[in-house]
Amino acid sequence: MKPMKPVFEEISEQLNAVKHGIQIIAVTKQVGVERTKEAIRAGICHLGENRPEGLSQKLEAIDESVSWHYIGNLQTRKVKDVINEIDYLHSLDRSSLAKEIQKRASNQVKCFVQVNVSGEESKSGIAPNETIDFIKSLEIYDKIQVVGLMTMAPNTTDELAIREAFKGLKSLQLQVSEKQWTHAPCTECSMGMSNDYLIAAQEGASFVRIGTALVGAESEAKR
Repeated sequence: MKPMKPVFEEISEQLNAVKHGIQIIAVTKQVGVERTKEAIRAGICHLGENRPEGLSQKLEAIDESVSWHYIGNLQTRKVKDVINEIDYLHSLDRSSLAKEIQKRASNQVKCFVQVNVSGEESKSGIAPNETIDFIKSLEIYDKIQVVGLMTMAPNTTDELAIREAFKGLKSLQLQVSEKQWTHAPCTECSMGMSNDYLIAAQEGASFVRIGTALVGAESEAKR
């Protein structure tokens, strides 16, 4: 795999050319502890995992001060294993999950509500036309702060379709932000991955989640 630092610097320059301040989340789910530590040494301070086991294994081995993001679907029964170990959850998408977070969290958790902008059945997330009502319903949970919205682009090479999905999320994020809800400032957009992070940046992303294009992938990542 390529040395991490020059790759990180190149991606950072690409993003800064679009907009300053976009946070790069290194998605380390396909690499082990040593590669993750290399990411930290390269200057990366946001790390993303999508499995409780992978998160736990890396937390045990890494004591550097970084922000941990849980970016995968979180089963309700696994909330107790994850929620007090992370700084951000990117996949809040149902009331049962919100209720369990309220029950298990020791402190307020920064959450992104996942929105299925593309409408693909293979993707999780709230339908766009249900998102505002869902976020409004979360005001009863003092352990949840909705900092923004998250989406995944449609599974296509059609750049226009990808761009439209990201535009849709940004528009929805602004609508929520305008409500000025205390529990849901909703100032952020988490969108864009290895194949489309530049498009996401152009359409208003403030967090991009980059795995293979940044940290690579190991055939047998040590979990």
